[in-house]
Amino acid sequence: MKKFLLITVLILVAACGGVKKTQEALNTGNYLTAMNKAIKNLAENKTKKGNQEYITLLEEAFAKNAEREQQEIAFLQNDGNPANLEVIYNKYLSLKDIQQRIRPLLPLTIFEEGRDARFKFMNYDNQILNTKDDLSEHLYENALGLLASAKYKADYRAAYDDLKYLQDINPGYKQTVAKMDEAYNKGLEFVRVEIANQTEQIIPERLEQELLDFNAFGIDNFWLQYHTNPLSNVKYDYAMNLDFMEINISPERVNETQIIKERQIKDGWEYVLDSNGNVAKDSLGNDLKVDKMRTVTCKFFQFTQSKTAQIGAKVRFTDLRSGQEINAYPLASQFVFEHIFANFQGDKRALEDDLLLYLNAREVPFPSNEQMVYDAGEDLKARLKGIVSQYQFN
Repeated sequence: MKKFLLITVLILVAACGGVKKTQEALNTGNYLTAMNKAIKNLAENKTKKGNQEYITLLEEAFAKNAEREQQEIAFLQNDGNPANLEVIYNKYLSLKDIQQRIRPLLPLTIFEEGRDARFKFMNYDNQILNTKDDLSEHLYENALGLLASAKYKADYRAAYDDLKYLQDINPGYKQTVAKMDEAYNKGLEFVRVEIANQTEQIIPERLEQELLDFNAFGIDNFWLQYHTNPLSNVKYDYAMNLDFMEINISPERVNETQIIKERQIKDGWEYVLDSNGNVAKDSLGNDLKVDKMRTVTCKFFQFTQSKTAQIGAKVRFTDLRSGQEINAYPLASQFVFEHIFANFQGDKRALEDDLLLYLNAREVPFPSNEQMVYDAGEDLKARLKGIVSQYQFN
């Protein structure tokens, strides 16, 4: 019973808390928040006794919000600034949206007052359409002006943003799509990518292709394009140079290590003799026996094949307009080839299990220098990807 009462109290506290927060939102002028909270609770159960307060709160918040929004719209319209059109348009949309969300809940009955909640709905369709027409014209003309007078790529990007918004609210308006393409192409920044090999080693073709595969880098920059095969008709803004400064490959080595292992092992059994030299007996009269132990020895010859490749490189970013190097980052990676095999002389029962594993291995061919450089480049690719995918030119 106590548990039931506790649950009931918690539910009442939560319900009261929801109403209190809705009332606070209403009192502080956050009408949309108050309406959202009320609509959410009423949509779950509009006839629930505990939700009655939400009806009166919604009624009041709706009226106050509509009055305030209409006053602000009138003020902005009287100002006559076309820059206000987007705000006006969105206010009309919001007013219509809140009405559309309340309609499915009607009627909302206030039982204590014996009446239904009153909402003064208005048809905003003409205002929305007229404002959209004016806003579309403003956005379009503003974008055309930016395209005609642009001095910097940022101007083309601003024009694109206006046109993109125009396409969202009024698809197909005049030549919006064509002008968007123009703004995008002129607002793009291009990066010329080159690899230079300043070492005496050959960079594997496969590694070079993967280092230049910018599609795999996950670059999320709408306004930036990397060209690994520069085009003659493109004026590049930046250059990215990947310079291989050194590639060191060690000789192929086979190091031998000799270990002598000893171990006590069981080698049959023998009788236990008493002080008189007779076979001892246990309490049941049986002959006593013990394991016979002996020491075995094994020479273990371990061979370790090893070869190492190290790459030292640098990635540089240059502003081609000023000719100044912007940033440079060192890159280094290493790959170590190691293979262990072994043989033995003597009794291999003296060897631990981890050593026995090497007896099953055999000598293998060393990887080529080209393969070593490629394997070392795996880490280099990851480091380069991390730099390029996060780099911001401005």
